[in-house]
Amino acid sequence: MPEIDDPPPDDIKANVIELRKRLDTIPHKWLDHNLLIGTWNIRAFGDLTKEWHSQEGDSPKRDFEAVLYIKEIISRFDVVAVQEVRGNIRALRYLLKALGEHWGFILTDVTAGKAGNDERMAYLYDTRRVKPSGLAGELVIPEEWLKPDATGQAAMQRQFARTPYAVSFVSGNETFILVTLHVIYGTGAADRVEELQAIAKWLADWARQEKSWGHNLIALGDFNIDRNGDANYQAFTSTGLTPAPELTKLPRTIFKSGKSNFFDQIAWFTDAQKAPILSLRYNNAAGNFDFVSLYPSLDETEISWRISDHYPLWVEFAMDGG
Repeated sequence: MPEIDDPPPDDIKANVIELRKRLDTIPHKWLDHNLLIGTWNIRAFGDLTKEWHSQEGDSPKRDFEAVLYIKEIISRFDVVAVQEVRGNIRALRYLLKALGEHWGFILTDVTAGKAGNDERMAYLYDTRRVKPSGLAGELVIPEEWLKPDATGQAAMQRQFARTPYAVSFVSGNETFILVTLHVIYGTGAADRVEELQAIAKWLADWARQEKSWGHNLIALGDFNIDRNGDANYQAFTSTGLTPAPELTKLPRTIFKSGKSNFFDQIAWFTDAQKAPILSLRYNNAAGNFDFVSLYPSLDETEISWRISDHYPLWVEFAMDGG
């Protein structure tokens, strides 16, 4: 049986070489000059078929070939938040083995219950460039938010379906807190408004608390926002969170029918009147990465079970030397 660190078959080797060339559209890592932060909902990132090429009848379809492609993409970032990591972390373990010993990870336990969908939140980070700075925790709604106010309305009817996960990192002289989440999809768009309003309020309050420490607060993940400017987008941005503008017109999923969706986001506060703004300097560089052409003979659904149905998103910040 093959192993992930064995030499890959010639066809995969050729694809990796071509993939690396295409990945040069993402800025290169430049020590003390830039910081590359990514987010990626990797569809049902759980089990793995331990073969270079999965065959008809194999389940899951994700194999060593797919893991190598995922590894090449993730390796271009300094730290990446990953959503939809499942209770079974076999694929994650092989991904980390492929990334090498200089990569670390932090992840939550599985979110229990039907709404949790057997999911975890994870961060993968290049230890040569980024290190955890001490804080890690899941965001829980304060009890008073669940109680009706004078009008009989509560800010939230329940806790988050999948608890947002915050971790602080340090790179050079900059400390930043990433908060990743996967907002519940529900039966319709209206089901997401409450969670999006709550996370926006929480992050604005937290940014004010962290101001004295000079920490940067960045939200990223799958917010399940259908369109720019819809009710969910307005809820998400209600306290001043602003997505990277360069991401606005980019598709989030590989399905052509979802070209205009706004699911995944990387956002931070830019209006000092609403919440403290970043000390990190945004380079006005952001993007996604289209991996679909790696599988020219497969349709979108087949590709989604090997790599993902979502594109990864990234942003670049300048460091002291940049």
